[in-house]
Amino acid sequence: MKADGRHSADPGAGLVPTASPAFQIIVLGAGGGPNEDNVTGLLVRSTARQWTRDSILAVDAGVHLAAIVKIFEEHLPRAIARRRNNNLSRASTRGENPVTHDLENPKLFMVTGPFANLELPFETAKANATYVFRSLISTYLITHPHLDHVAGFAINTAALQQTLRRKRVAALPSTIEAIKEHIFNGIIWPNLSDEGDGAVGFVSYDRLVDGGNVALGDGEGKGYIEVCDGLAVKGWSVSHGECMKNNHQGSYSSESTEVGYSPYYSRRSSRKDMSSGSIDSARSQTFTQNPEKKAYDSAAYFLRDEQTGKEVLIFGDVEPDSVSSNPRTGRVWQDAAAKLSAGLLTGILIECSYDDSQPDGMLFGHLTPRHLVVELGVLARLVNGLASRGSRPSSPRKRKRPSNCHKLLFEEPQLRRTPSRHPVRRRTRSVVSPSTTARGESFGHASSEAVLASENSELRAVAKEDGFNRELPKGASKHMISPLQGLKVVIIHIKDPLRDGPDIGHTILEQLKGHEAEARLGCTFMISESGTSLWL
Repeated sequence: MKADGRHSADPGAGLVPTASPAFQIIVLGAGGGPNEDNVTGLLVRSTARQWTRDSILAVDAGVHLAAIVKIFEEHLPRAIARRRNNNLSRASTRGENPVTHDLENPKLFMVTGPFANLELPFETAKANATYVFRSLISTYLITHPHLDHVAGFAINTAALQQTLRRKRVAALPSTIEAIKEHIFNGIIWPNLSDEGDGAVGFVSYDRLVDGGNVALGDGEGKGYIEVCDGLAVKGWSVSHGECMKNNHQGSYSSESTEVGYSPYYSRRSSRKDMSSGSIDSARSQTFTQNPEKKAYDSAAYFLRDEQTGKEVLIFGDVEPDSVSSNPRTGRVWQDAAAKLSAGLLTGILIECSYDDSQPDGMLFGHLTPRHLVVELGVLARLVNGLASRGSRPSSPRKRKRPSNCHKLLFEEPQLRRTPSRHPVRRRTRSVVSPSTTARGESFGHASSEAVLASENSELRAVAKEDGFNRELPKGASKHMISPLQGLKVVIIHIKDPLRDGPDIGHTILEQLKGHEAEARLGCTFMISESGTSLWL
Protein backbone atom coordinates (compact mmCIF):
# COMPACT_ATOMS: atom_id res chain seq x y z
CA MET A 1 0.00 0.00 0.00
CA LYS A 2 1.78 3.10 -1.24
CA ALA A 3 1.54 6.31 0.73
CA ASP A 4 0.65 9.74 -0.62
CA GLY A 5 3.60 11.87 0.35
CA ARG A 6 4.13 10.08 3.67
CA HIS A 7 5.95 7.05 4.94
CA SER A 8 3.69 4.05 4.43
CA ALA A 9 3.98 3.06 8.09
CA ASP A 10 2.59 6.38 9.29
CA PRO A 11 -0.97 6.26 10.60
CA GLY A 12 -3.19 8.19 8.25
CA ALA A 13 -0.89 8.05 5.25
CA GLY A 14 -3.11 8.70 2.25
CA LEU A 15 -3.31 6.21 -0.60
CA VAL A 16 -2.37 7.03 -4.16
CA PRO A 17 -4.11 5.31 -7.07
CA THR A 18 -2.38 2.08 -8.03
CA ALA A 19 -4.60 -0.02 -10.30
CA SER A 20 -7.51 1.91 -11.83
CA PRO A 21 -9.38 2.72 -8.61
CA ALA A 22 -13.11 3.32 -8.90
CA PHE A 23 -13.39 5.79 -6.01
CA GLN A 24 -11.58 8.83 -4.73
CA ILE A 25 -12.48 9.57 -1.10
CA ILE A 26 -11.32 12.90 0.32
CA VAL A 27 -11.06 12.86 4.12
CA LEU A 28 -12.21 16.22 5.46
CA GLY A 29 -12.47 15.01 9.05
CA ALA A 30 -11.06 11.75 10.38
CA GLY A 31 -11.72 12.09 14.09
CA GLY A 32 -14.59 11.50 16.46
CA GLY A 33 -14.03 14.56 18.67
CA PRO A 34 -13.78 16.19 21.05
CA ASN A 35 -11.85 18.65 18.84
CA GLU A 36 -14.52 20.27 16.68
CA ASP A 37 -12.14 20.87 13.75
CA ASN A 38 -11.60 17.16 13.10
CA VAL A 39 -14.92 15.33 13.18
CA THR A 40 -16.44 13.05 10.58
CA GLY A 41 -16.66 14.37 7.04
CA LEU A 42 -15.92 12.71 3.68
CA LEU A 43 -16.21 13.59 0.00
CA VAL A 44 -16.61 10.72 -2.48
CA ARG A 45 -16.55 10.75 -6.27
CA SER A 46 -16.32 8.28 -9.13
CA THR A 47 -12.92 8.45 -10.83
CA ALA A 48 -14.74 7.87 -14.11
CA ARG A 49 -16.15 11.41 -13.83
CA GLN A 50 -14.30 14.68 -14.12
CA TRP A 51 -14.68 17.53 -11.64
CA THR A 52 -18.10 18.53 -12.94
CA ARG A 53 -21.35 19.77 -11.46
CA ASP A 54 -22.93 17.24 -9.08
CA SER A 55 -19.94 14.88 -9.35
CA ILE A 56 -19.21 14.79 -5.59
CA LEU A 57 -21.08 13.09 -2.75
CA ALA A 58 -20.59 14.25 0.84
CA VAL A 59 -20.84 11.47 3.43
CA ASP A 60 -21.50 13.08 6.80
CA ALA A 61 -20.43 16.67 7.41
CA GLY A 62 -19.45 17.26 11.00
CA VAL A 63 -16.67 19.37 9.53
CA HIS A 64 -17.13 20.51 5.96
CA LEU A 65 -16.51 23.86 4.23
CA ALA A 66 -13.75 24.94 6.64
CA ALA A 67 -11.85 21.72 5.89
CA ILE A 68 -12.22 22.27 2.12
CA VAL A 69 -10.88 25.82 2.54
CA LYS A 70 -7.90 24.44 4.49
CA ILE A 71 -7.02 22.04 1.66
CA PHE A 72 -7.14 24.86 -0.89
CA GLU A 73 -5.02 27.09 1.34
CA GLU A 74 -2.35 24.39 1.43
CA HIS A 75 -2.30 23.49 -2.27
CA LEU A 76 -3.49 26.57 -4.16
CA PRO A 77 -0.02 28.23 -4.15
CA ARG A 78 1.23 25.34 -6.35
CA ALA A 79 -1.58 25.68 -8.92
CA ILE A 80 -0.43 26.24 -12.51
CA ALA A 81 -1.93 27.76 -15.64
CA ARG A 82 -2.46 25.49 -18.63
CA ARG A 83 -4.91 24.76 -21.39
CA ARG A 84 -7.92 22.66 -20.44
CA ASN A 85 -7.09 18.98 -21.11
CA ASN A 86 -9.86 16.54 -22.00
CA ASN A 87 -7.81 13.69 -20.52
CA LEU A 88 -7.68 15.17 -17.02
CA SER A 89 -10.03 12.65 -15.47
CA ARG A 90 -8.22 9.65 -16.94
CA ALA A 91 -4.86 10.99 -15.83
CA SER A 92 -6.22 11.74 -12.38
CA THR A 93 -7.20 8.10 -11.84
CA ARG A 94 -3.60 7.10 -12.57
CA GLY A 95 -2.24 9.63 -10.11
CA GLU A 96 -0.60 11.67 -12.89
CA ASN A 97 -0.45 15.42 -13.37
CA PRO A 98 -1.03 15.98 -17.09
CA VAL A 99 0.86 18.98 -18.45
CA THR A 100 0.51 20.63 -21.84
CA HIS A 101 2.79 23.25 -23.36
CA ASP A 102 -0.10 24.81 -25.29
CA LEU A 103 -1.00 27.78 -23.11
CA GLU A 104 -3.51 29.36 -25.48
CA ASN A 105 -6.41 30.53 -23.30
CA PRO A 106 -4.80 29.07 -20.17
CA LYS A 107 -6.82 28.11 -17.11
CA LEU A 108 -5.65 27.71 -13.54
CA PHE A 109 -5.52 24.10 -12.34
CA MET A 110 -4.71 22.44 -9.04
CA VAL A 111 -1.78 20.06 -9.48
CA THR A 112 -1.30 18.70 -5.94
CA GLY A 113 -3.53 17.53 -3.12
CA PRO A 114 -6.98 15.92 -3.13
CA PHE A 115 -8.35 18.35 -5.73
CA ALA A 116 -5.55 17.81 -8.26
CA ASN A 117 -6.65 18.53 -11.86
CA LEU A 118 -9.59 20.66 -10.75
CA GLU A 119 -9.99 23.76 -12.88
CA LEU A 120 -10.15 26.79 -10.62
CA PRO A 121 -12.69 29.49 -11.49
CA PHE A 122 -11.50 31.87 -8.75
CA GLU A 123 -8.26 33.17 -7.29
CA THR A 124 -8.63 32.64 -3.54
CA ALA A 125 -8.91 29.51 -1.42
CA LYS A 126 -12.23 30.58 0.12
CA ALA A 127 -13.86 31.36 -3.22
CA ASN A 128 -12.75 28.08 -4.82
CA ALA A 129 -13.80 26.04 -1.77
CA THR A 130 -17.23 27.67 -1.90
CA TYR A 131 -17.43 26.79 -5.61
CA VAL A 132 -16.87 23.12 -4.71
CA PHE A 133 -19.51 23.40 -1.98
CA ARG A 134 -22.15 25.11 -4.10
CA SER A 135 -21.63 23.55 -7.52
CA LEU A 136 -19.81 20.23 -7.35
CA ILE A 137 -21.33 18.58 -4.27
CA SER A 138 -24.71 17.12 -5.11
CA THR A 139 -25.95 15.27 -2.04
CA TYR A 140 -25.24 14.95 1.68
CA LEU A 141 -25.50 11.31 2.73
CA ILE A 142 -25.92 11.32 6.52
CA THR A 143 -25.38 8.22 8.66
CA HIS A 144 -27.02 9.61 11.82
CA PRO A 145 -27.88 13.04 13.23
CA HIS A 146 -25.28 13.48 15.97
CA LEU A 147 -23.61 16.90 15.85
CA ASP A 148 -20.19 15.53 14.99
CA HIS A 149 -21.73 14.26 11.74
CA VAL A 150 -24.01 17.16 10.74
CA ALA A 151 -22.85 20.39 12.44
CA GLY A 152 -20.66 21.58 9.55
CA PHE A 153 -23.40 21.10 6.98
CA ALA A 154 -26.02 22.87 9.11
CA ILE A 155 -23.83 25.94 9.56
CA ASN A 156 -22.67 25.93 5.92
CA THR A 157 -26.25 26.05 4.59
CA ALA A 158 -26.13 29.81 5.16
CA ALA A 159 -23.91 29.96 2.04
CA LEU A 160 -26.58 28.37 -0.19
CA GLN A 161 -28.66 31.50 -0.77
CA GLN A 162 -26.97 32.25 -4.10
CA THR A 163 -27.28 28.77 -5.57
CA LEU A 164 -29.70 27.69 -8.30
CA ARG A 165 -30.75 24.32 -6.85
CA ARG A 166 -31.54 22.80 -3.48
CA LYS A 167 -29.01 20.64 -1.71
CA ARG A 168 -30.22 17.10 -1.14
CA VAL A 169 -29.97 15.39 2.25
CA ALA A 170 -30.27 11.60 1.90
CA ALA A 171 -30.59 9.37 4.95
CA LEU A 172 -32.73 6.72 6.60
CA PRO A 173 -36.11 8.09 7.76
CA SER A 174 -35.20 8.24 11.47
CA THR A 175 -32.22 10.47 10.69
CA ILE A 176 -34.25 12.74 8.40
CA GLU A 177 -36.91 13.18 11.08
CA ALA A 178 -34.29 14.02 13.71
CA ILE A 179 -32.67 16.64 11.46
CA LYS A 180 -36.06 18.07 10.57
CA GLU A 181 -37.33 18.21 14.15
CA HIS A 182 -34.18 19.14 16.07
CA ILE A 183 -31.93 21.12 13.67
CA PHE A 184 -33.86 22.82 10.86
CA ASN A 185 -36.69 23.72 13.22
CA GLY A 186 -36.47 27.51 13.45
CA ILE A 187 -34.99 27.29 16.95
CA ILE A 188 -31.63 25.54 16.83
CA TRP A 189 -31.21 26.72 13.21
CA PRO A 190 -33.53 28.37 10.68
CA ASN A 191 -35.72 25.94 8.75
CA LEU A 192 -33.73 26.03 5.53
CA SER A 193 -35.38 22.82 4.29
CA ASP A 194 -38.38 22.59 2.00
CA GLU A 195 -40.66 20.97 4.59
CA GLY A 196 -42.53 22.32 7.61
CA ASP A 197 -43.43 25.78 8.85
CA GLY A 198 -41.36 28.65 7.55
CA ALA A 199 -39.51 26.45 5.05
CA VAL A 200 -36.91 28.41 3.07
CA GLY A 201 -36.16 25.67 0.56
CA PHE A 202 -32.36 25.47 0.47
CA VAL A 203 -32.42 21.77 1.41
CA SER A 204 -34.63 18.86 0.32
CA TYR A 205 -34.96 15.51 2.09
CA ASP A 206 -34.58 12.10 0.46
CA ARG A 207 -35.71 9.28 2.76
CA LEU A 208 -33.88 6.06 1.94
CA VAL A 209 -35.26 2.56 2.44
CA ASP A 210 -33.50 0.33 4.97
CA GLY A 211 -31.87 -2.45 2.96
CA GLY A 212 -32.46 -0.69 -0.36
CA ASN A 213 -35.53 0.05 -2.46
CA VAL A 214 -36.18 -3.17 -4.40
CA ALA A 215 -38.30 -1.23 -6.89
CA LEU A 216 -35.18 0.58 -8.13
CA GLY A 217 -32.27 -0.70 -10.18
CA ASP A 218 -31.62 -4.15 -11.57
CA GLY A 219 -28.98 -6.87 -11.42
CA GLU A 220 -26.14 -6.07 -9.02
CA GLY A 221 -27.50 -2.51 -8.74
CA LYS A 222 -30.96 -3.54 -7.57
CA GLY A 223 -32.10 -1.52 -4.56
CA TYR A 224 -29.65 1.33 -5.20
CA ILE A 225 -30.57 4.97 -5.79
CA GLU A 226 -28.40 7.56 -7.53
CA VAL A 227 -26.99 10.20 -5.18
CA CYS A 228 -24.57 12.03 -7.49
CA ASP A 229 -23.20 11.75 -11.00
CA GLY A 230 -21.78 8.22 -11.25
CA LEU A 231 -22.59 6.97 -7.72
CA ALA A 232 -25.57 5.13 -6.25
CA VAL A 233 -26.28 4.09 -2.65
CA LYS A 234 -27.96 1.37 -0.62
CA GLY A 235 -28.13 1.65 3.15
CA TRP A 236 -28.63 -0.59 6.17
CA SER A 237 -29.52 0.58 9.66
CA VAL A 238 -27.08 -0.43 12.41
CA SER A 239 -27.08 0.09 16.18
CA HIS A 240 -25.20 2.94 17.81
CA GLY A 241 -25.90 2.04 21.43
CA GLU A 242 -29.18 2.71 23.17
CA CYS A 243 -31.08 5.73 24.36
CA MET A 244 -32.72 5.82 27.79
CA LYS A 245 -35.76 7.68 29.09
CA ASN A 246 -33.92 8.52 32.28
CA ASN A 247 -30.16 8.91 32.06
CA HIS A 248 -29.47 8.75 35.79
CA GLN A 249 -30.69 5.24 36.46
CA GLY A 250 -27.07 4.27 36.97
CA SER A 251 -23.63 4.47 35.47
CA TYR A 252 -20.41 2.60 35.22
CA SER A 253 -18.33 2.73 38.36
CA SER A 254 -14.73 1.60 38.58
CA GLU A 255 -15.40 0.63 42.19
CA SER A 256 -17.91 -2.01 41.19
CA THR A 257 -17.29 -5.39 39.58
CA GLU A 258 -20.50 -5.01 37.57
CA VAL A 259 -21.74 -2.46 35.09
CA GLY A 260 -25.02 -0.72 35.68
CA TYR A 261 -27.06 1.05 33.05
CA SER A 262 -24.89 3.22 30.81
CA PRO A 263 -26.40 6.03 28.74
CA TYR A 264 -26.33 3.71 25.75
CA TYR A 265 -26.88 0.11 26.74
CA SER A 266 -27.35 -2.27 29.59
CA ARG A 267 -25.10 -5.23 30.14
CA ARG A 268 -23.30 -7.03 32.96
CA SER A 269 -19.81 -8.43 32.95
CA SER A 270 -16.87 -8.63 35.25
CA ARG A 271 -14.38 -5.79 35.37
CA LYS A 272 -11.71 -8.23 34.20
CA ASP A 273 -13.71 -9.12 31.07
CA MET A 274 -14.29 -5.49 30.23
CA SER A 275 -10.72 -4.32 30.30
CA SER A 276 -8.75 -7.35 29.18
CA GLY A 277 -8.54 -6.15 25.59
CA SER A 278 -8.68 -9.68 24.20
CA ILE A 279 -10.79 -10.91 21.32
CA ASP A 280 -12.27 -13.64 23.51
CA SER A 281 -13.50 -11.08 26.03
CA ALA A 282 -14.99 -9.04 23.20
CA ARG A 283 -17.17 -11.94 22.06
CA SER A 284 -18.08 -13.60 25.37
CA GLN A 285 -20.61 -11.32 27.02
CA THR A 286 -23.96 -11.77 28.77
CA PHE A 287 -26.63 -9.15 28.16
CA THR A 288 -29.84 -7.90 29.69
CA GLN A 289 -32.72 -6.19 27.93
CA ASN A 290 -34.09 -2.96 29.38
CA PRO A 291 -37.62 -1.96 28.32
CA GLU A 292 -36.85 1.66 29.21
CA LYS A 293 -34.38 1.94 26.34
CA LYS A 294 -34.43 1.77 22.56
CA ALA A 295 -31.69 1.34 20.01
CA TYR A 296 -30.14 4.46 18.53
CA ASP A 297 -30.07 4.18 14.74
CA SER A 298 -26.99 4.76 12.64
CA ALA A 299 -26.31 3.53 9.11
CA ALA A 300 -23.86 1.68 6.89
CA TYR A 301 -23.88 2.66 3.21
CA PHE A 302 -22.79 0.68 0.17
CA LEU A 303 -21.70 3.12 -2.55
CA ARG A 304 -21.71 1.71 -6.07
CA ASP A 305 -19.70 3.12 -8.96
CA GLU A 306 -22.00 2.98 -11.98
CA GLN A 307 -19.09 2.78 -14.44
CA THR A 308 -17.32 -0.27 -13.00
CA GLY A 309 -19.84 -1.83 -10.62
CA LYS A 310 -17.26 -1.62 -7.83
CA GLU A 311 -18.46 -0.77 -4.33
CA VAL A 312 -17.16 0.71 -1.10
CA LEU A 313 -18.80 0.30 2.33
CA ILE A 314 -18.89 3.29 4.70
CA PHE A 315 -20.11 2.94 8.28
CA GLY A 316 -21.44 5.61 10.58
CA ASP A 317 -20.95 5.15 14.30
CA VAL A 318 -21.65 1.55 15.26
CA GLU A 319 -21.44 -0.60 18.36
CA PRO A 320 -20.30 -4.24 18.43
CA ASP A 321 -23.05 -6.76 17.84
CA SER A 322 -21.49 -8.72 20.69
CA VAL A 323 -22.53 -6.09 23.25
CA SER A 324 -25.70 -4.85 21.56
CA SER A 325 -29.19 -5.73 22.71
CA ASN A 326 -30.30 -5.03 19.13
CA PRO A 327 -27.50 -6.47 16.95
CA ARG A 328 -27.97 -5.58 13.28
CA THR A 329 -24.51 -5.43 11.75
CA GLY A 330 -24.74 -9.08 10.68
CA ARG A 331 -27.08 -8.03 7.85
CA VAL A 332 -24.43 -5.68 6.52
CA TRP A 333 -21.73 -8.36 6.65
CA GLN A 334 -23.95 -10.83 4.80
CA ASP A 335 -24.50 -8.31 2.03
CA ALA A 336 -20.79 -7.42 2.01
CA ALA A 337 -19.69 -11.08 1.83
CA ALA A 338 -21.46 -11.63 -1.48
CA LYS A 339 -19.92 -8.46 -2.92
CA LEU A 340 -16.45 -9.34 -1.68
CA SER A 341 -16.70 -12.87 -3.04
CA ALA A 342 -17.69 -11.42 -6.41
CA GLY A 343 -14.72 -9.07 -6.42
CA LEU A 344 -16.90 -5.96 -6.20
CA LEU A 345 -16.11 -4.63 -2.71
CA THR A 346 -12.89 -2.60 -2.79
CA GLY A 347 -12.76 -1.20 0.73
CA ILE A 348 -14.47 -0.56 4.05
CA LEU A 349 -14.42 2.67 6.05
CA ILE A 350 -15.40 1.93 9.63
CA GLU A 351 -15.02 3.59 13.00
CA CYS A 352 -12.72 2.49 15.80
CA SER A 353 -13.20 5.20 18.38
CA TYR A 354 -11.08 3.85 21.23
CA ASP A 355 -8.09 1.64 21.83
CA ASP A 356 -8.42 -1.64 23.72
CA SER A 357 -7.99 0.04 27.12
CA GLN A 358 -11.59 1.27 26.87
CA PRO A 359 -13.83 -1.04 28.93
CA ASP A 360 -16.99 -2.45 27.39
CA GLY A 361 -19.10 -0.54 29.90
CA MET A 362 -17.79 2.74 28.50
CA LEU A 363 -18.03 2.15 24.75
CA PHE A 364 -21.03 4.48 24.29
CA GLY A 365 -22.02 2.73 21.08
CA HIS A 366 -18.54 2.57 19.51
CA LEU A 367 -15.86 0.03 18.53
CA THR A 368 -12.39 -0.84 19.82
CA PRO A 369 -9.77 -2.90 17.94
CA ARG A 370 -10.76 -6.13 19.71
CA HIS A 371 -14.42 -5.66 18.75
CA LEU A 372 -13.68 -4.56 15.19
CA VAL A 373 -11.65 -7.70 14.49
CA VAL A 374 -14.48 -9.83 15.87
CA GLU A 375 -16.92 -8.03 13.53
CA LEU A 376 -14.61 -8.59 10.57
CA GLY A 377 -14.40 -12.22 11.65
CA VAL A 378 -18.11 -12.53 10.92
CA LEU A 379 -17.50 -11.22 7.41
CA ALA A 380 -14.57 -13.61 6.98
CA ARG A 381 -16.63 -16.65 7.95
CA LEU A 382 -19.39 -15.65 5.54
CA VAL A 383 -16.87 -15.26 2.73
CA ASN A 384 -15.40 -18.67 3.49
CA GLY A 385 -18.87 -20.16 3.57
CA LEU A 386 -19.57 -18.79 0.11
CA ALA A 387 -16.23 -20.07 -1.18
CA SER A 388 -16.95 -23.58 0.12
CA ARG A 389 -20.42 -23.68 -1.43
CA GLY A 390 -19.61 -21.78 -4.61
CA SER A 391 -22.78 -19.72 -4.33
CA ARG A 392 -24.20 -16.65 -2.69
CA PRO A 393 -26.63 -16.46 0.20
CA SER A 394 -30.12 -15.26 -0.37
CA SER A 395 -30.92 -11.62 0.33
CA PRO A 396 -30.50 -10.58 3.96
CA ARG A 397 -33.98 -9.08 3.84
CA LYS A 398 -35.52 -12.52 3.34
CA ARG A 399 -33.96 -14.08 6.41
CA LYS A 400 -35.51 -14.21 9.83
CA ARG A 401 -33.54 -12.66 12.67
CA PRO A 402 -30.37 -12.25 10.59
CA SER A 403 -28.53 -10.53 13.43
CA ASN A 404 -28.40 -13.78 15.43
CA CYS A 405 -25.55 -14.95 13.20
CA HIS A 406 -23.13 -12.91 15.30
CA LYS A 407 -24.25 -14.51 18.55
CA LEU A 408 -24.02 -18.01 17.06
CA LEU A 409 -20.46 -17.22 16.07
CA PHE A 410 -19.21 -15.45 19.13
CA GLU A 411 -21.30 -16.18 22.20
CA GLU A 412 -19.77 -18.25 24.93
CA PRO A 413 -21.71 -21.44 25.81
CA GLN A 414 -24.74 -20.59 27.95
CA LEU A 415 -25.95 -24.05 28.95
CA ARG A 416 -24.03 -24.37 32.20
CA ARG A 417 -23.85 -20.91 33.67
CA THR A 418 -22.33 -20.50 37.11
CA PRO A 419 -21.64 -17.50 39.34
CA SER A 420 -18.60 -15.47 38.36
CA ARG A 421 -16.68 -16.61 41.46
CA HIS A 422 -16.75 -20.13 40.01
CA PRO A 423 -16.10 -19.51 36.31
CA VAL A 424 -16.59 -22.22 33.75
CA ARG A 425 -13.30 -23.31 32.20
CA ARG A 426 -13.47 -22.52 28.52
CA ARG A 427 -11.15 -23.23 25.63
CA THR A 428 -9.51 -20.39 23.77
CA ARG A 429 -10.86 -20.18 20.25
CA SER A 430 -9.90 -18.38 17.07
CA VAL A 431 -12.10 -15.67 15.59
CA VAL A 432 -11.77 -17.03 12.07
CA SER A 433 -9.61 -19.45 10.21
CA PRO A 434 -8.50 -22.82 11.57
CA SER A 435 -5.94 -21.87 14.18
CA THR A 436 -4.30 -23.63 17.08
CA THR A 437 -6.06 -23.19 20.40
CA ALA A 438 -4.67 -23.34 23.91
CA ARG A 439 -5.06 -27.13 23.80
CA GLY A 440 -3.64 -27.48 20.32
CA GLU A 441 -7.05 -28.16 18.79
CA SER A 442 -8.01 -26.80 15.38
CA PHE A 443 -11.43 -25.31 14.73
CA GLY A 444 -12.77 -24.97 11.20
CA HIS A 445 -15.20 -22.64 9.46
CA ALA A 446 -18.95 -22.82 9.62
CA SER A 447 -20.66 -22.11 6.32
CA SER A 448 -22.69 -18.92 6.01
CA GLU A 449 -25.82 -21.04 5.69
CA ALA A 450 -25.13 -22.65 9.06
CA VAL A 451 -24.16 -19.35 10.61
CA LEU A 452 -27.27 -17.54 9.51
CA ALA A 453 -29.86 -20.28 10.11
CA SER A 454 -30.42 -19.25 13.72
CA GLU A 455 -33.91 -20.70 13.72
CA ASN A 456 -32.48 -24.19 13.30
CA SER A 457 -32.60 -25.75 16.76
CA GLU A 458 -29.89 -28.27 15.98
CA LEU A 459 -27.42 -25.60 14.97
CA ARG A 460 -28.37 -23.56 18.02
CA ALA A 461 -27.63 -26.54 20.26
CA VAL A 462 -24.26 -27.05 18.59
CA ALA A 463 -23.40 -23.37 18.99
CA LYS A 464 -24.34 -23.37 22.66
CA GLU A 465 -22.53 -26.58 23.42
CA ASP A 466 -19.29 -25.89 21.61
CA GLY A 467 -19.41 -22.27 20.50
CA PHE A 468 -18.31 -23.08 16.94
CA ASN A 469 -19.02 -25.74 14.37
CA ARG A 470 -15.93 -27.97 14.39
CA GLU A 471 -16.75 -29.55 11.04
CA LEU A 472 -15.44 -27.92 7.88
CA PRO A 473 -18.10 -27.28 5.21
CA LYS A 474 -18.24 -29.95 2.53
CA GLY A 475 -15.56 -29.32 -0.07
CA ALA A 476 -13.79 -26.68 1.99
CA SER A 477 -10.02 -26.54 2.30
CA LYS A 478 -8.47 -26.95 5.74
CA HIS A 479 -6.25 -24.00 4.79
CA MET A 480 -9.01 -21.45 4.19
CA ILE A 481 -7.00 -18.65 5.70
CA SER A 482 -6.86 -14.93 4.91
CA PRO A 483 -10.46 -14.81 3.62
CA LEU A 484 -10.30 -11.00 3.46
CA GLN A 485 -7.03 -10.92 1.52
CA GLY A 486 -6.67 -7.65 -0.41
CA LEU A 487 -9.49 -5.86 1.41
CA LYS A 488 -8.57 -2.36 2.63
CA VAL A 489 -10.10 -1.38 5.98
CA VAL A 490 -9.79 2.35 6.66
CA ILE A 491 -10.31 3.51 10.24
CA ILE A 492 -12.31 6.68 10.88
CA HIS A 493 -13.81 8.43 13.91
CA ILE A 494 -10.91 8.02 16.33
CA LYS A 495 -11.50 9.95 19.54
CA ASP A 496 -8.50 11.98 20.68
CA PRO A 497 -7.90 11.51 24.44
CA LEU A 498 -6.16 14.93 24.52
CA ARG A 499 -3.36 13.80 26.76
CA ASP A 500 0.36 13.21 26.64
CA GLY A 501 1.61 9.88 25.41
CA PRO A 502 1.69 7.84 22.18
CA ASP A 503 -0.46 8.90 19.25
CA ILE A 504 -3.85 7.22 19.69
CA GLY A 505 -4.06 6.39 15.98
CA HIS A 506 -0.74 4.57 16.09
CA THR A 507 -1.85 2.63 19.19
CA ILE A 508 -5.12 1.56 17.56
CA LEU A 509 -3.34 0.56 14.36
CA GLU A 510 -0.82 -1.61 16.22
CA GLN A 511 -3.59 -3.30 18.22
CA LEU A 512 -5.55 -4.00 15.03
CA LYS A 513 -2.47 -5.51 13.40
CA GLY A 514 -1.89 -7.72 16.42
CA HIS A 515 -5.46 -9.01 16.49
CA GLU A 516 -5.46 -9.50 12.71
CA ALA A 517 -2.27 -11.56 12.89
CA GLU A 518 -3.96 -13.84 15.42
CA ALA A 519 -7.21 -14.06 13.47
CA ARG A 520 -5.49 -14.38 10.05
CA LEU A 521 -8.09 -12.27 8.27
CA GLY A 522 -5.82 -11.07 5.48
CA CYS A 523 -7.15 -7.50 5.33
CA THR A 524 -4.99 -4.36 5.48
CA PHE A 525 -5.69 -1.64 8.06
CA MET A 526 -4.85 2.03 7.76
CA ILE A 527 -5.74 5.12 9.78
CA SER A 528 -7.42 7.95 7.87
CA GLU A 529 -6.07 11.46 8.14
CA SER A 530 -7.72 14.79 7.39
CA GLY A 531 -6.71 16.43 4.12
CA THR A 532 -5.72 13.21 2.34
CA SER A 533 -7.24 11.15 -0.47
CA LEU A 534 -8.07 7.46 -0.46
CA TRP A 535 -8.19 5.64 -3.79
CA LEU A 536 -10.24 2.44 -3.67
